[in-house]
Amino acid sequence: MVHLPNLIRDLALILGAAAVTTLLFKRLKQPLVLGYILAGLLVGPNLPLFPTIADPETIRIWADIGVIILLFNLGLEFSFKKLAQVGGTAGLTGLIEIGGMLGLGYLTGQVLGWSTMDCIFLGGMVAISSTTIIFRAFEELGVKTQQFASLVFGILIIEDLVAILLLVLLSTLAATNQLFSTEMLTAVLKLGFFLVIWFLGGILLIPSLLRASRKFINDETLLVISLALCLGMVMLVTSVGFSSALGAFIMGSILAETLFVERIEHLLKPIRDLFGAVFFVSVGMLIDPAVLVQYAGPIALITVVVIAGKAFHVTVGALVAGQPLKGAIQTGMSLTQIGEFSFIIATLGLSLRVTSDFLYPIAVGVSALTAFTTPYLIRAAGPVYDWLEGRLSKRTRMVLSSYSAGAQTIGSVSNWRVLMRSYVQTMVVNGIVVVGIILLATRVLSPYWLSHGMQPVWAQLLTGLIALSLMIPFLWALAFRPVNSSVNVQGWAAKKSFRGPLLVLTVGRVVVAVGLVLFYLSQLFSLAVVVMVLLLLALLAGLMVDHVPLIYDLMERQFLLNLHAHQHQQHARPGWNLRPWDAHLAYVDVAPESSLIGKPLQALALRERFGINIVSIERGRITKLVPNRTDQLYPNDKLAVIGTDQQLEQFRHLLESGETEDTSLDTVVQEVSLQKLTVDTSFPFVGRSIRESGIREATQGLIVGIEREGRRLLNPDSTTIFLAGDVLWLAGNTKLIKRFQKHSKTHSENPAIPRDS
Repeated sequence: MVHLPNLIRDLALILGAAAVTTLLFKRLKQPLVLGYILAGLLVGPNLPLFPTIADPETIRIWADIGVIILLFNLGLEFSFKKLAQVGGTAGLTGLIEIGGMLGLGYLTGQVLGWSTMDCIFLGGMVAISSTTIIFRAFEELGVKTQQFASLVFGILIIEDLVAILLLVLLSTLAATNQLFSTEMLTAVLKLGFFLVIWFLGGILLIPSLLRASRKFINDETLLVISLALCLGMVMLVTSVGFSSALGAFIMGSILAETLFVERIEHLLKPIRDLFGAVFFVSVGMLIDPAVLVQYAGPIALITVVVIAGKAFHVTVGALVAGQPLKGAIQTGMSLTQIGEFSFIIATLGLSLRVTSDFLYPIAVGVSALTAFTTPYLIRAAGPVYDWLEGRLSKRTRMVLSSYSAGAQTIGSVSNWRVLMRSYVQTMVVNGIVVVGIILLATRVLSPYWLSHGMQPVWAQLLTGLIALSLMIPFLWALAFRPVNSSVNVQGWAAKKSFRGPLLVLTVGRVVVAVGLVLFYLSQLFSLAVVVMVLLLLALLAGLMVDHVPLIYDLMERQFLLNLHAHQHQQHARPGWNLRPWDAHLAYVDVAPESSLIGKPLQALALRERFGINIVSIERGRITKLVPNRTDQLYPNDKLAVIGTDQQLEQFRHLLESGETEDTSLDTVVQEVSLQKLTVDTSFPFVGRSIRESGIREATQGLIVGIEREGRRLLNPDSTTIFLAGDVLWLAGNTKLIKRFQKHSKTHSENPAIPRDS
């Protein structure tokens, strides 16, 4: 008789149960995650009514792989570019929510009489919302293009990053049993250091290698390469003491900056779905129905805390960040659930043996209940807003509206602050890279030579030569590279009191660079050898004085090229809202069967029919900003449009198609954004019309709105005259708009410049 391995038998039970339950939950229009958890409960050891798996430890290994794939996929959706685009609104809202829920979760555990460690882990579990559940709910309800959705996506990005930090902090806390300790501070600094190193090195190397090999990359090789990079980063991260989930997340975020990200996501989808199902089934296997019955009261209490606490903290955070009341309520009621990161945090507590056994099934029960209520709460946001607005006084509504408008006003930043930011950024980034090279040399290269029989003296010399050669460009940038030279010269000439601090900054950079070199060399050589090496290094730097800046600039350009090579477009982007108006920027696709294809924009009269403005058309390898009246729409064009939720929804029905795979590797990306500019008396075009100002041509943009004396004018006519005190909303090429803003500020600070220049 042929023996069937337990692994195959167990997988058959798991996937069979998952198939039946997911079909049922699809029919009931409930999240599939709940179906997977139910499948795990059915085949788990705590429910003997059905066949039970034979080897739980093997399934745990598959579940660990599922966590890696799940976090890798979250990293692909995260990207460092998105984090930079999140802006202050989502960042402030997310931090207020997470801080509030951490405290509320801890207090809830205290009320229930739990141990301190259980309370801390409960706070972490209830602080993070479920990206999977929210994305699916938004798709089913058709609200992805609505204004509040962009803020929700931004908050989810902040939550993902904080969740990764929580995994590190909770692991350290479990080991030291002290919340405020040297070990905790060391863990945070270590995490920050390695994140910067991995980000800089990953963005510089991996996209460049993929681009250089693109002729040989097909779908099969791309899938193998991406999974190999993911697991390789997992091995590297675990070797330095972090979790495998962190490594998978970091590699996903690095690959998210490449031109291959859509193809990777497309190829990874079946693998993600398979191992994701195994992970959530393994979650259900750990549930004991008797524990759920025993702790029904705490589950109900924590569910209420999650729903009410998240709705309250997110709404308050959004209002503080300047969101209008309706958008704040919609955002708050969309994030009222916990999900995959909560399971991972609960699993961490179990694996470290620092939390009680009941905490895990409680987390699963709360997740199931909040996932079920999420779609209904999203739908209820509108009626809740109508009910609340009817009970607010007129004065309160005016105060909220004025605060929302004022919070978005562009503030001027002093030259001194700009200069300080540039100095700190230069010193921190290059200093971390130098320290990373030192660690690589002392902990990897030197031990490697010694382990292969090389004499210690020669091993030290070879290691020092390689390390110093790699350091030279970054030491030059740290010590001598000009920092924001125009502002630096202005600060030196403006006031004598600025010269002292500027001189201290300049000398301080050199001292830091020399100190790092001395620190490294002192670990390898005696004092006399250190002096000789310093002299040799100075001589080498003198010979390469013309080449080092070129090498550094080449690396910097390559880094920026990789970072901006792909701008992962979504139907709604965080931070591009025309507040406090309802108009905002969103993305729609032109369906191949659309009746608008092939007609000039002038004939379509989209502004007149729908009230929307087309800011850009992305077609194949190029992006056309501010199309003219004769431009036509073609199948699969990607349009950046500005309008209200209702206008965009009507327009989307005519245009939007299903997601398509973008395999182009040489897309020319031009960043489009919405910017706000305040007009004062020194504005170069005061008293002139929009047409006379030439702003459209200068910024490749549109003036989509003007705020004037409390009134708001959408889509102003080209004959509209600029008046002092106007607030302009410009949509178009980000770089050109910022250049125009800088040019306007130059006029304000130096009225001797002619206004027609």
